[in-house]
Amino acid sequence: MSADTIDLTARDETWVGRVLPVLRMVAKTYFRSEVRGMDKVPDGGVLLVSNHSGGLMAFDVPVIAVAFAEEFGERRPLYTLAHDLMFTGLGRQIFGKVGFLPAHPRNAVQALRSGAATIVFPGGDWEAMRPSSQGAQIDFHGRTGYIRTALEAGVPIVPIVTIGGQETQFFINRGDGLAKFLGVDRLLRIKSAPLGFGFPFGITPGFPPNIPLPSKLVTEVLDPIDITAEFGTNPEIADVDEMVRKRMQHALDDLARRRRFPVLG
Repeated sequence: MSADTIDLTARDETWVGRVLPVLRMVAKTYFRSEVRGMDKVPDGGVLLVSNHSGGLMAFDVPVIAVAFAEEFGERRPLYTLAHDLMFTGLGRQIFGKVGFLPAHPRNAVQALRSGAATIVFPGGDWEAMRPSSQGAQIDFHGRTGYIRTALEAGVPIVPIVTIGGQETQFFINRGDGLAKFLGVDRLLRIKSAPLGFGFPFGITPGFPPNIPLPSKLVTEVLDPIDITAEFGTNPEIADVDEMVRKRMQHALDDLARRRRFPVLG
């Protein structure tokens, strides 16, 4: 099966049921996660659009997944669009069983048309490995494919923002120059190799192997966006993208204002 072909039936509710308690413990105990507004997600196919933080060990995915399952039950499927690296070797079988899909438009449309909620992180590794000083900034790096996906599938967009993820490790820079030098931008399609600081190895180049710090993660689910209702039947993609990012940035700014201390929350 090629990277851009999927089988939605690979998601195994038994596996999901086994994994969720572990994720719940990590999310609520280690990261003290708070998720607000999950009840805003409408029934049926819906594209959840989130910012992405935490480098290669981003924990915003399990935090959202746990809150989604608590709100709607484990039987309502949630698919997550992820980087191709997740599906190398045994990754395809393991992550496929818990609802991960290669982040290709046809996969997203297929999942959405099946009536499933599907989450995408347009900023991907570029946003997840931004400097920690920019942890409260939405940065999709000009990627607007998620708008076309929602339009093609005929589903609403629900923006989601999380703060605290970029404090699970302290990223000193973005490291896009190092990524090019190492060739990982071509070989692995990873655009950043940041210099990071954390525990127990201190400063590490490239991809920090440090243990994620127990940063408090706070997530806000925003109101659904019906693109056609707000922009008409032939919307300008750039206008829709700008509106989505502005709403997300406003919500993330609000979370940042409420955050008193790094890591502690």
